[in-house]
Amino acid sequence: MKKLLLASIITVLTITSVVSAPKAQAANIAQSICEYVAADDKKRMRSFLKSNKLKIRSIFKGIQCNGKNLLAFASAKGSVKTGSLMISKLPRKVVSANLAMLQTGSQPLIDAANKRVSS
Repeated sequence: MKKLLLASIITVLTITSVVSAPKAQAANIAQSICEYVAADDKKRMRSFLKSNKLKIRSIFKGIQCNGKNLLAFASAKGSVKTGSLMISKLPRKVVSANLAMLQTGSQPLIDAANKRVSS
């Protein structure tokens, strides 16, 4: 009886620790991406994405920084390098949908987005 109880407790603890770990990791990933965009650190952002086997296309919809999507946040912070990287990696359809949000930001990002949409 004790063995059965011990085995069930270990199983429950293992399952709960596995379920709660991805949420914490996802929050850390989002926070790191937002920090890299705010600092306009393209090199560290690329290496972080590569080491975590992530693509900008796959994380774009899920991450918001200060209530804005990544492109709008980059535009508001004046992050030209990371914003241009995201524009080049995102599909044209996504860039054109976010073009209106970029109009209030930095001119180099607006130019990069217009070039991406028109090409």
